[in-house]
Amino acid sequence: MTIQTIATTPFAGQRPGTSGLRKKVTEFQQPGYLENFVEAIFLTLGNFQGRTLVLGGDGRYFNREAIQTILRMAAAHGVGRVLVGRGGILSTPAVSCVIRKRAALGGIVLSASHNPGGPDGDFGIKYNIDNGGPAPEKITDAIYEHTRTLTSYRISDAGPVDLDKIGSIRLEDMEVEVIDSVSDYAELMAGLFDFDAIRALFQRGFTMRFDGMYAVSGPYAKAIIEGMLGAPAGTVVNAEPLEDFGGHHPDPNPVNAADLIALMDGPDAPDFGAASDGDGDRNMIVGRKLAVSPSDSLAIIAANATVAPGYRDGIKGIARSMPTSQAADRVAAALGVSCFETPTGWKYFGNLLDAGLASLCGEESYGTGSMHIREKDGVWAVLFWLNLIAATGKSVNELVQEHWARFGRNYYSRHDYEAVDAGAASAMMDDLRGKLASLAGQTLGDFRVQLADDFTYTDPVDNSVSTRQGVRIIMTDGSRIVLRLSGTGTEGATVRVYLERYEADASRHNLDTQQALAPLIAIAEQVSALKARTGREQPSVVT
Repeated sequence: MTIQTIATTPFAGQRPGTSGLRKKVTEFQQPGYLENFVEAIFLTLGNFQGRTLVLGGDGRYFNREAIQTILRMAAAHGVGRVLVGRGGILSTPAVSCVIRKRAALGGIVLSASHNPGGPDGDFGIKYNIDNGGPAPEKITDAIYEHTRTLTSYRISDAGPVDLDKIGSIRLEDMEVEVIDSVSDYAELMAGLFDFDAIRALFQRGFTMRFDGMYAVSGPYAKAIIEGMLGAPAGTVVNAEPLEDFGGHHPDPNPVNAADLIALMDGPDAPDFGAASDGDGDRNMIVGRKLAVSPSDSLAIIAANATVAPGYRDGIKGIARSMPTSQAADRVAAALGVSCFETPTGWKYFGNLLDAGLASLCGEESYGTGSMHIREKDGVWAVLFWLNLIAATGKSVNELVQEHWARFGRNYYSRHDYEAVDAGAASAMMDDLRGKLASLAGQTLGDFRVQLADDFTYTDPVDNSVSTRQGVRIIMTDGSRIVLRLSGTGTEGATVRVYLERYEADASRHNLDTQQALAPLIAIAEQVSALKARTGREQPSVVT
């Protein structure tokens, strides 16, 4: 084995987005493309001598090949030890868990999250720091700057590592330890939740369906829900991670998890339904004929946190992304704790969690989590709901209705316009920003605008400032319209429109969501001219 220095030239467009670098598989397969980005990570982080790195991914196409390349590059850069999940599999929450438990310097996550997989699908890579969370902007910006100036990268010419055999081998002077992908994470979950109560729930005949969507959470759900908690075999379906996710879009929402929704809407529905996404960090909670809004799920978990042993002493605060509904704010006020509003991207929660300012976090894009790791966590959210059901004896539907009766209902929806022309989308947002100063005080339909701005966030821990994080139009009654461009797609631009209206009257808590939001939908079109700008008459996905 020898360490080689390979000449290279920069690739354009390797700036990480909100969740790392995501591109088509075919881009990553270009000679030197992955190597350049990984070299930039190592150059940014400096001395790895004697330090431990965690490595794994969601099993999508190109995962195994990428891991072999990264292992050889890690050896060339003097990394002391790499912990890699068996088969190259580690969910994003599990990577965070292992980093924290094993006191690693950080980890490399190979995933494009909920994006489609396969040879023609997407691939992604991101770096997580020593707290287990996504790298902050100062690190991702430094990585990007290195990608622009690279002239070479270092790599060992060693042969491939057997990723399917648990144990340790040497690669150059580096130890590679293939670990069980599930065990550390499962141990953590057992310490947070009342597994005895959940086991008793299943023993009483409680039924559920967990849809793994042929993605990474399947093995975790099988091991914990069927194995440790005793749910009947077959409770977890689509549990084997496939390189192309079975040809499906592994995004747990009512559109992409249509089979689960159909089951829960049918006459033979189980008591509880749930799904998780490509890399295991998102979740969808479903009752009978009821898909729970992610914003409501966060609020309900916060309002009932003390039912779970890991949260029995209460929570210190809640953090939510700005586009997420204000349902959690009402819970925080009732509990007498702070509710922080951050930009979209889980990395913004890290400082709040590390400083002990927040215990629970959530994003409207089906992401919920807590201080137990520094990523959102799909299986964790499902286990919390199981613990809540076991502790109260109430169904999902009862818990949701009781929450609305106590706090009121925040009608909420997100409209996604995917793969639109990037230039047209940017021009639309620029024009909208130009209108903001004149919108305040205007009457739009039945609403009066109280505030219109482009969200700026100042981190209360390190005072870092993030600007241009989404246009907000806030009405005097608290209703909101938010528009922003997503950073998670790989084709064109994705325009997201978020709509929210609060309803205190319990007699009006069961309206159709889109009908309840129709006046705001019309106003959003009026001020943005989105249809004319994008050429799209309807959103691609409504959640």
